[in-house]
Amino acid sequence: MRVLLIEDSAPIVRAVRQGLEEEGFAVDVAVDGEEGDVKARATAYDVIILDRMLPKVDDGLTLLKKWRSAGITTHVLMLTAKTQFPDRVAGLDTGADDYLCKPFDFSELLARVRALVRRGHQQKDPVLRCYDLEIDTAARTVRRAGQVVHLTPREYALLEFLAFHRGKVVTRSMIWEHLYDEYDENTSNVVDVYIRYLRNKIDKNFDPPLILTRWGEGYMLRGDDDPPAPKKEK
Repeated sequence: MRVLLIEDSAPIVRAVRQGLEEEGFAVDVAVDGEEGDVKARATAYDVIILDRMLPKVDDGLTLLKKWRSAGITTHVLMLTAKTQFPDRVAGLDTGADDYLCKPFDFSELLARVRALVRRGHQQKDPVLRCYDLEIDTAARTVRRAGQVVHLTPREYALLEFLAFHRGKVVTRSMIWEHLYDEYDENTSNVVDVYIRYLRNKIDKNFDPPLILTRWGEGYMLRGDDDPPAPKKEK
């Protein structure tokens, strides 16, 4: 999942960005309101983390109001040092989806980001299921047929993305845009490489195969209506 962090505090940027990247998120950063506005309008982020007090704009609320008026529906988690009740109400009424006061514990921010990602995909249950595959988005654990499957953060992010779009084809460009940040120097064929890694862990020695290729289109996680491939005769 791809996140935009709009924050002018260097220590917070370092800590949040590192923590999110370790969890498999792709993170873009803007250190003032103008830069954040440009990036928010140019890319379809899964979540925007928005500081309320920012340079080069009146405040984060001003940005948020403009985004909502422009039809930008990305879920926004607002950060603020203002802890008074009316300030929180103002943020939510302006269009924020969640509100977190500074100082905060990173684990709480991470849980709120995950919840917003699920909300964006209309998924309330933190456990995603596909046949005998279970993906716990809170614990970030994966099991197939009851067996634990160990994935790297990037592999997990790819599998989760496919699961949120289960039964639908996702193109290579969609995967790239949501799993890689603006600083990533990999080439687009890295998507095919990670699909192969996933298949070796998710599908090898299991039946039916769950990660499907739609030639000329992209990849998908098998939906309920997708029939298993016929078994080859020995």
